Amino acid sequence: MTKRLAPYLMMNGNAKEAIEFYKEALGAEVLFNQTFGEMPENPEYPLPEEAKGLISHAMLRVGETDLMFSDNFPGSTSQIGDQVTICITADNTEESKQIFENLQEGGTVKMPFQETFFSPGYGIVTDKFGVTFQIFTEGKQ
Repeated sequence: MTKRLAPYLMMNGNAKEAIEFYKEALGAEVLFNQTFGEMPENPEYPLPEEAKGLISHAMLRVGETDLMFSDNFPGSTSQIGDQVTICITADNTEESKQIFENLQEGGTVKMPFQETFFSPGYGIVTDKFGVTFQIFTEGKQ
C-alpha cells in the first residue's frame, strides 16, 4: 500500500537558497540534506566539479508534511511550471513497480524503474496528463 505522497521541488542550482527561504518562511525543519558530492561516485558518470556542492536530495518538514528538494543533475533543467513533481513512497518494490507501470501508460519515462544506491526501486515518469512522479521504494528488499 502506498505510504506517502510529497511535493518534490526540482531547482536549477538554487536549492540551498530555496531551502533556507522555506525554512524561514514556513517555519520548516531540515530533516535531511545531501549534495551530489556526498553521493557515492559512479565512474561511468563522472560528476563535474561545479556540481559537487549542488543539492542531490533534501527534506524539510512543514507541520506534518514533508517537502523535498533537489537541484537538477548537471545537464538537465526545469522550466517554471514543471519544477514541482510528486514523490510517491511505497514500502515494497512490487507495488512501486506497478505504480510506475500504471503511470507510464500513455506517458513518458524520464528515468527507468531500477535499483539505485538509495532505493531498491526508483523511477521517474511523466503521465499522460503532464504530471511528473518520482516513484520511491523505502528500505531494503
